Amino acid sequence: MAIIKHKGQRVGIFIDTQNLYHSAKNLYKSKVNFGAVVKEALAGRQLIRAVAYVIRTESEEEKSFFEALNKIGIETKIKDIRVFAGGAKKADWDIGMAIDAIAMANKLDTVILATGDGDFVPLVEYLRFTEGCQVEVIAFGKSSAGTLREAADDFIDMCDDPRAYLIGYRGGGRWIPGFTSGGQDRSQSADTSPENTEAHIEDTDSEDPAISMSGEPEPEK
Repeated sequence: MAIIKHKGQRVGIFIDTQNLYHSAKNLYKSKVNFGAVVKEALAGRQLIRAVAYVIRTESEEEKSFFEALNKIGIETKIKDIRVFAGGAKKADWDIGMAIDAIAMANKLDTVILATGDGDFVPLVEYLRFTEGCQVEVIAFGKSSAGTLREAADDFIDMCDDPRAYLIGYRGGGRWIPGFTSGGQDRSQSADTSPENTEAHIEDTDSEDPAISMSGEPEPEK
């Protein structure tokens, strides 16, 4: 399906952090460069909000990662792991992420979901057919639900070029993580960091702290 992406579109990006983190870990044994994901999904359009839904473990070792996300213009919504009788632990952001996307829909032209979770298909359909939003999905295709790919107006498959979205991934040769854009060769290294309040990600010479911290620890089982 041909879709239109132009600079005037108001975009909201909602990131299922756990989904991308575990997909990258299972598929590539790497961590996600979330800044690169946002930049690729945004495609030069007007970013209204980028929100990452994250989990805080009991040790709170993720604090530096959350701060790194904030530094590159990604808001964080944090939920603590719930500990049940018998030691079972659970944390889930699906409902919260869906509610936020619906609440923001009338202020957005395009909603981008960074997830491969098929549970979001009803959300995609609601946003498209009830709210009139263009809905795009960015995720690792190999671990994404086919129904989600089919429901969205556009699907960016991060498996097509994993080096562009992963930290230190060496598939296909040695590679140093960095952000890329447009027609640039994605095998080249480029550190980036946003320099304004709109979370526009610019290329810089200094290392983005999210490069070394991206990807929260896996919750204890």
